[in-house]
Amino acid sequence: MESLSSLCTSQGARMGSVSLVSFSLPRTQAFPKNFKKRSVGFVRASVAVETKVAIIRIGTRGSPLALAQAHETRDKLMALHPELAEEGAIQIVIIKTTGDKILSQPLADIGGKGLFTKEIDEALISSEIDIAVHSMKDVPTYLPDKTIVPCNLQREDVRDAFISLSAASLAELPAGSTVGTASLRRKSQILHRYPSLNVMENFRGNVQTRLRKLNEGVVQATMLALAGLKRLNMTENVTNVLSIDDMLPAVAQGAIGIACRSNDEKMANYLASLNHEETRLAVACERAFLETLDGSCRTPIAGYACKDENSNCIFKGLVASPDGTRVLETSRKGPYALKDMMMMGKDAGKELLSRAGPGFFDC
Repeated sequence: MESLSSLCTSQGARMGSVSLVSFSLPRTQAFPKNFKKRSVGFVRASVAVETKVAIIRIGTRGSPLALAQAHETRDKLMALHPELAEEGAIQIVIIKTTGDKILSQPLADIGGKGLFTKEIDEALISSEIDIAVHSMKDVPTYLPDKTIVPCNLQREDVRDAFISLSAASLAELPAGSTVGTASLRRKSQILHRYPSLNVMENFRGNVQTRLRKLNEGVVQATMLALAGLKRLNMTENVTNVLSIDDMLPAVAQGAIGIACRSNDEKMANYLASLNHEETRLAVACERAFLETLDGSCRTPIAGYACKDENSNCIFKGLVASPDGTRVLETSRKGPYALKDMMMMGKDAGKELLSRAGPGFFDC
């Protein structure tokens, strides 16, 4: 399978230029002595204010990676639409989400779904922003009413990166070594292959924070999405890149999704110009798999769809127990077309549901 993989905040007022129009009154001569005093009316100087209103307000989280993705979206829009290249035409609005606020607990313990999108979706629905840029793997399979995700940017490398100061790979870590990750998917697959390792589950924070913790010796290794490291220009930190067979990626990993209001035709047209259809179909297949499983916040799930050398879709899916003792895998092949790929994802999900049996997906 490896050969198949390719890879402030304020919602403050939108400010613009302000020009002041002023004038000077003519100088008057001295009044004659017999001049009768009269009341004099004062003329006020008028002020003309010209405010530059943003055409598109992009909502995003404030992490370095989220901002990199928002800037990528902005730059692509500016390159394709001259009116958006003008100063002030696009504004980036940073929104703090629940997942950003609560860092002391594992994601699974605080809900798992929608933790990095809820507040941004609310700002979109209330028209505080015009579009929302998300990491698609953070987007729940259900979308809030009045919103759509009509656009996926071209997908980055979907693989996971192994990072360590003391070992070249997971296999070389001594027994008892601790690997830090916030992902149950990674945890279960690591423990399935290397049960002698320990996994620190609540290893959270942005990329920079996790690398700092690694350097401080909190853990002996960590794993991050290669896509994020590429977007941040931080690939020099990568020790080893895991193959798809060794670490199946999260559903929609490496894909950026851009949402807008369902009744906003203007924004939908802008986003249509950015959409990468091959990525959109692959993500739709993987999300159909995830939706069919409807796993709990504590169910490790992985899925990946891609186009093979004959332009067919290859899909591989996985579910596991959190401790890695049980891993179930399946795969599908079919035409690279939306209807067929959605069917493949759903069918693969139904198969694993049946094989897993009752109770497997419960918290």
